Amino acid sequence: MKTHRIALLALFALTIFLFFVFDLDRYLSLDFFKAQRAGIDAWREARPVAAALGFFALYVAVTALSLPGAAIMTLAAGAIFGLWAGLLIVSFASTVGATLAFLASRLILREAVQARFGDRLRAINTGIQKEGGFYLFTLRLVPLFPFFVINLVMGLTPIRTRTFYWVSQVGMLAGTLVYVNAGTQLSQLESLSGILSPALLASFALLGIFPLIAKKAIELVKARRVYAGWRKPAAFDRNLVVIGAGAAGLVTSYIAAAVKAKVTLVEAHKMGGDCLNTGCMPSKALIRSAKLLSHVRRAKEFGIRDAQADFDFAEVMERVQSVIRTVEPHDSIERYTGLGVDVVEGRAKIVSPWAVEITRHDGRRETLTTRAIVIAAGARPYVPLIPGIENTGYYTSDTIWNLRERPKRLVVLGGGPIGSELAQAFARLGAEVTQIQRGARILPREDEEVSEMVTRRFRAEGIDVLTGHKPKRFSLEGGEKIIIAEHEGAEVRIPFDVLLVAFGRSANLTGYGLEELGIPTGRTVEVNEFLQTRYPNIYAAGDVAGPYQFTHTAAHQAWYASVNALFSPFKRFRADYSAVPWATFVDPEVARVGLNEQEARERGIAYEVTRFDIEDLDRAIADGEAHGFVKVLTVPGKDRILGVTIVGEHAGDLLAEYVLAMRHGIGLNKILGTIHVYPTLAEANKYAAGEWKRAHAPRKLLEWVGRFHDWRRGPARRADTAHGPTARIDAAPSSTRN
Repeated sequence: MKTHRIALLALFALTIFLFFVFDLDRYLSLDFFKAQRAGIDAWREARPVAAALGFFALYVAVTALSLPGAAIMTLAAGAIFGLWAGLLIVSFASTVGATLAFLASRLILREAVQARFGDRLRAINTGIQKEGGFYLFTLRLVPLFPFFVINLVMGLTPIRTRTFYWVSQVGMLAGTLVYVNAGTQLSQLESLSGILSPALLASFALLGIFPLIAKKAIELVKARRVYAGWRKPAAFDRNLVVIGAGAAGLVTSYIAAAVKAKVTLVEAHKMGGDCLNTGCMPSKALIRSAKLLSHVRRAKEFGIRDAQADFDFAEVMERVQSVIRTVEPHDSIERYTGLGVDVVEGRAKIVSPWAVEITRHDGRRETLTTRAIVIAAGARPYVPLIPGIENTGYYTSDTIWNLRERPKRLVVLGGGPIGSELAQAFARLGAEVTQIQRGARILPREDEEVSEMVTRRFRAEGIDVLTGHKPKRFSLEGGEKIIIAEHEGAEVRIPFDVLLVAFGRSANLTGYGLEELGIPTGRTVEVNEFLQTRYPNIYAAGDVAGPYQFTHTAAHQAWYASVNALFSPFKRFRADYSAVPWATFVDPEVARVGLNEQEARERGIAYEVTRFDIEDLDRAIADGEAHGFVKVLTVPGKDRILGVTIVGEHAGDLLAEYVLAMRHGIGLNKILGTIHVYPTLAEANKYAAGEWKRAHAPRKLLEWVGRFHDWRRGPARRADTAHGPTARIDAAPSSTRN
C-alpha cells in the first residue's frame, strides 16, 4: 500500500478512535436531541442559513467517516427544519457523505483487495460493471442493509462514481422520507425501533425487489422491440433446432433428446464436425505414428542396440483415415437418430426468430418452426491475404489430410498449437520443416519458459524455428516455390515444396441468416452470459460463440445452451469458464488450466509459484521421459489454486486432477493427502503439493515440537542431542517422498 494511502487510512482510524475515546457519540443520541430541542430551535430561528449549512456539513462528516448517528441526525433534520426542508438537506448531505466514504474506500482499499482477491471477485466485478446500478438501487431501498457498509463495499467494485451518486440519491430517498417525517414527531418517539414497524419493513422489502421486477420488465420491453415486425407462430414444429453437428451441436441435440424435447439437428457437411474429420482425431492419429518413429530413433536410450522402421507416408495417412472411420459411428446419423434426434443433412438458414429453412442435399426445401434455435456452426481455417499465396498453393489443417506423398520441404506458417503440433509430426515423419512465426516465440499464450523448452526440442529434432519473421509475399522462380519474409528489417527467402497455413481459425458467420436477422457479430457471434444472441430464443455455442476454440469447451457450452433454450424463462444458467483446461500435443506436451504467470502479471493478480521438476520423478526416469515440470500458482500464503501449467509426458492427462481441484475448491493440502499409485506420472501432482507444503511449513511450531520430543526422550537423551546427532537421514525412500 502506497504511503499516502497509509497516511489517509491512519487519519481515518485516528478520527474514529478519538470519536469514541471522547465519547462524542453521546451528542448523536435521541435523548440528546430531545433534551436540546429548545436550544437548537432557537439557534435555527436566529440563524437559519448557518444552521442549515452547519447541519449539512456535520451530516456529511458523519456519513463520510461512517460514524454511528446518521439515523438520529435524519430524525433531527425533520424536527429542526420540518419535512420538506429536512428532506432536501438530508437527501443531498447523505449522498455526498456516502460518495466521500465510497471514494475513500476506493482510494485506500480497492487496489489491495482486488490484487489479493481479484480472481475470486471477477464474476462480481463483471456483474457490477454491467448492472451495478440495479444492485445498488436494490440495496438502498432496503434499510435492513447498513448504508455505511454499502458505501465501503461498493468502493471496492468497478461501479462508476457518477452512477454510485445518482443511484444513492434516488435509492435512499424513500428511507430518508420515512425518517425525516418521523423526526417531525420527535417528542413522541421513545426509540428508533418505533419508526420501522414490521409492516413498514415489509413494505421496504417489497420496494427492494422493485429493481429486479423492473429489470425483468426492461428485458421484456427489449425483447418486444427485437421481435417487432416478426410474427410468432401460434404453435411450433420443434422445441429446438440445432445448426451444426460438431461437438457443440451433437451435445446440444443429445441433451434435448434426453429430456424428451423434439429436436432437429441440421448438418451441411459431415457429422462430427472439424474435431472428428479434420482436427482432433486426424492430428492425434498422425502425432501417434510420428511419436513411434521418434522412439525408434531413440532406441539406444532404452538399451536397444539398433532399431529401424520402414514406413510409407501414404500408409501413415491412410491409418489416419482409418482412425476417423473407427470413431465415426460415435457421431453418426444412425446413433443420434436412435437417441431420438431428428437428423437432417442439408443447409440451414434462419428466416425468422422462430423458423429455420432447410435445403436438403437433393434440393428439397422445408421450413420448421421452433421455440428455440442453437447456432453451432463451428469455424474454418483462417488464410491471410498474402500476395502470391494463391499461385504457390497451400494446405490448411482442413486439407493437409489429403496428402499422400511426404513433402520434402514443408513450411508451416504459424506458431500456435495447430502449427506446432503438425510441424513436429511432419518433421518426425522425415520432412524438412521450417516453422515461421511472426511473434517473438512460438506458443505465445504460454509462459516464456514453456515456449523455450518446446523450441529447444523442435530444433533438436531438426525443425528450423524462425521467430520474428513476417511473411511478405510468395513467388514462383524457375518452378521453385519461395516465401519472402521480413526479419529485423531484411528480407529472408525460404524455398519450399509444400505450405501449411496454420494461423488459427475463424468462426463461420455467414450463410445461415445472421445478416438478415441483424444478429451482431465480431470475430464470433455476440452472446451474453447465458449464450443468448440479440434474440433471447436464439443461442450460440462452440467455436462460433467463443471465447475458446476447444472441443471440450464446445461440449461444455452446449449444456448451457440446450438447458437455457429449453427451460428459459423458468430457469437458466450462466456459462461457467472458471476452470477451462487445454493442452497442446507437442512433445513435450503442454497443458494448462487457469492462470499462468504471464496472465497473472498482465492482470495484476498476486500469486505464489510452486514448481516440481519431473526430472526427479521415478516413473519419468524409468520411462526415459524425465523432462518438464509442474508449476502451480496459488494465492499468496494459501493453498488455493489459481492456475497450473504442466509440461511433460501425458501432461494433458495429469492436468485433470487440478481441473477438478479448481472447479470444486480443493487446495494443495488435500492433493497432498490423496494417495497416488507408485510409480506413476500422476505422483508429480502430489510432489508439487509437497513442495508447497514444505515452503509453508510452520517453522516456529516445528521448533516447539522438536523441544517437546526432546523432553519426552528424557534428560540423558537431551544431553546427547546437545552434543549433536549421531546419525543423519539423507533422503527418504522414493515411494515416501514429501
